[in-house]
Amino acid sequence: MPNNLRSIISLGVSICVLSACGKQSAPLEPELNFGESLQQQLILAQAGDVIEIPAGTHELARGLSLSVAGVTIRGEGMDRSVLSFRDQMQGAEGLLVNANDFTIENLAIEDTVGDAIKINESENIVIRNVRTEWTGGPSSTNGAYGIYPVQSSNILIDGAVAIGASDAGIYVGQSTNIIVRNSRAEYNVAGIEIENSTFADVYNNIATNNTGGILVFDLPNLPVQGGRNTRVFDNQITNNNVKNFAPEGNIVGEVPTGSGLMVLANDSIEVFGNEFVNNDSTNIMIVSYFITERPFDDPNYDPFPEGIYIHDNSFSGGGARPDSEPLNLLMQASGQNIPDIVWDGVKLPGKAGEEILCLSNNEDASFVNLDASNDFAAPSFDSSAHACNLPSLSVISLSSTPD
Repeated sequence: MPNNLRSIISLGVSICVLSACGKQSAPLEPELNFGESLQQQLILAQAGDVIEIPAGTHELARGLSLSVAGVTIRGEGMDRSVLSFRDQMQGAEGLLVNANDFTIENLAIEDTVGDAIKINESENIVIRNVRTEWTGGPSSTNGAYGIYPVQSSNILIDGAVAIGASDAGIYVGQSTNIIVRNSRAEYNVAGIEIENSTFADVYNNIATNNTGGILVFDLPNLPVQGGRNTRVFDNQITNNNVKNFAPEGNIVGEVPTGSGLMVLANDSIEVFGNEFVNNDSTNIMIVSYFITERPFDDPNYDPFPEGIYIHDNSFSGGGARPDSEPLNLLMQASGQNIPDIVWDGVKLPGKAGEEILCLSNNEDASFVNLDASNDFAAPSFDSSAHACNLPSLSVISLSSTPD
């Protein structure tokens, strides 16, 4: 074969190999990063799927969302599988869920722009061994809520840890059938908050180093109202003396630093078996909505707490440095620490003391009625009108949710 012909054939073969003989190969798909891959799994998930989060710290720039029922997100431990949003650029939450029969467990969510985990309008929710945290410490720029189910039902929060929220670490709002247990809330404005909700058990938790340890609130002008039937028992509520760092204007920004348990405008609340230690404003505060001095125009709203039963609790220290003008004036006038149990004294005309508040077997707990309805003119330390018992509330049982 002539050399020039051999060269032409060789060149043709080379060109054919390099160009796949005229066929164009498809461009490679860009490789998904961890966050994109995880969001794709959440979109494509089907009922019964378990999405595994491997050990390690995984950086995410965008919030995640789930709208498929029956999905579990599972890590390898709250200190091993970490979803970090410290460089988050998109999304108002770390994880937004609108799906029934949802479980999340054994992982951590850190440093989200907004709420860490928000679960909206869902049923049968399990949040187990999950940590939410803003790792830079208390700051008004932290997200509002760590764990945040709202307008939901059959909620179990078990073994959670919530740190650094600028509103509430563990918050359940406008919901029903709730259990919060075996959890720890620390360095939040409110450690644990049950708001505008019904039928809740809050027990075996540690609320420490927050502004307020545990709050049970009912507020006006919300779609769901009539907070009632919450049991707060067997908790350690200690040293909740972190300066309030809520953003200006938030209702929780009015919680005095050093509040152990605060019940605002809720009915049928049972508080028992708790250990209260060194909460600097007061260990327990029972108040009407009027104490906030905020106007409201909701004709269906009941601003008065009633049926509050406080019994068999222990108290040590507290009330030494109140963060409230009325409490400071009381301390100056009495020359003593603020009592363990504070009631603002605001009630509907004609209501008897035992209809509002009953106190029983609280060791040597001290008490004051602030007489707030008369501009704090005549506070009373006499608790005899409240020496009574109320029927115990029922145990909360969650339907269709493992407990």
